[in-house]
Amino acid sequence: MVPNLTVLAGDIDRLQLELSDAFQLAVKIIVGVFLFGIALDTHLEDFRDVLRRPFVIGAGLVAQFVVMPALTLLLTLALDVRGSVAIGMILVVCCPAGNFSNLLTYRARGDVALSISMTTASNVLAVLVTPIAIAFWCGLNPAADGLMRDVSIDTGDMVVEVALLIGLPFAAGLAVAWRWPAISAGARRFVEPAALVLLLLIIVAGTAGQASRYLEYVGVVALAITLQNALSLAVGYATGRGLRLPPAGVRTMTFELGVRNTGLALVLALGFFADLGGVAFVAALWGLWDVTTGLVLATWWKRRATSAPPVDAAPVG
Repeated sequence: MVPNLTVLAGDIDRLQLELSDAFQLAVKIIVGVFLFGIALDTHLEDFRDVLRRPFVIGAGLVAQFVVMPALTLLLTLALDVRGSVAIGMILVVCCPAGNFSNLLTYRARGDVALSISMTTASNVLAVLVTPIAIAFWCGLNPAADGLMRDVSIDTGDMVVEVALLIGLPFAAGLAVAWRWPAISAGARRFVEPAALVLLLLIIVAGTAGQASRYLEYVGVVALAITLQNALSLAVGYATGRGLRLPPAGVRTMTFELGVRNTGLALVLALGFFADLGGVAFVAALWGLWDVTTGLVLATWWKRRATSAPPVDAAPVG
């Protein structure tokens, strides 16, 4: 059993984030741009790919939305983290894959087509699954469940929020990609990296004045975030190997399960857990650590890969 972290956690459940409405609106806009960027890189062929490889993609989605939340629940219980930390960990892992996973897959010489198809499928599914999954898995952790009851989370409201955050920008991106493919092809190379940089800058700018308050809690959540991120990558890798995917497919599955849309998690944390600063704190740190480990792993795989161009399709169906 891992040493009890409750004492170390102090009063993180009472941590208050003093963030302006403008900051929260900016984060929502940037997350919308992320989803818009994913859609710009999505084509009808990607949806067909889901139908051509239903077992592979279906197994990946089960690992993403069932296996990982279950393991995360066990991790929160084993570490005995405070309720807000548990909610934050479960919130992140119940979010779909982020478009950053596509960039990492490309860099690692992975199966780009499978990555885009998985990201597309997980984001479509997340509109309904993510809010329900958050409520369900948090309800199985006593500390998290107690706080969830205190803040009176309405799952229906969260479904609407996720639908708007994912559905509208995703639909707009698909429309642009279909109507103006040339513009889409040029824009998608800049939209995703620009959105990532802007999100990081906004988070840093919005919290800079309160940095000293947050630094004292880094040690509280560092172990939990590190273990959860490592677990996510490991489950992704094991899923790819278990499905007997080629090396490119294994790399793809690793990133699809290991890299989450922490921007969406942060928006949900700010929108529904405003009185529980620990939730947003976990989501923000998870995102920073996620980017770091993803880039390191993708770079390592890139160096190990042959000089052949990235694989665009896996032979498994």
